[in-house]
Amino acid sequence: MTAGRLRERLTFQRRAPIDDGYGNPVTGDWEDRFTVAARVKPSKGGETVLARRLQGVQPVVITVRSSTETRSVTPDWRAVDARTGTVYALRSAADMVEKNAYIEMLAESGVAS
Repeated sequence: MTAGRLRERLTFQRRAPIDDGYGNPVTGDWEDRFTVAARVKPSKGGETVLARRLQGVQPVVITVRSSTETRSVTPDWRAVDARTGTVYALRSAADMVEKNAYIEMLAESGVAS
């Protein structure tokens, strides 16, 4: 894959752990961890029914260069398109391409993250 295919800018976020005042960790708001160039390739979409309403779900494959930051991403993170604001809920992250040169992540837009 060439660098020209990484046309999107994605900001990866995770929930900040905070203390509830009694020594118990709780999840806080989303905090930005890093922003990288990425390729977002849509897959076949679908619709799910939630609360008697159809919800459009768009699965995508996100490809990023492998780095110490991108290798730390787990499915409890999310990615936000820096240009459009589209939120992608990450489902899995694996180094399946180019022997640790790129990482492919399965994600969905249109769902709760």
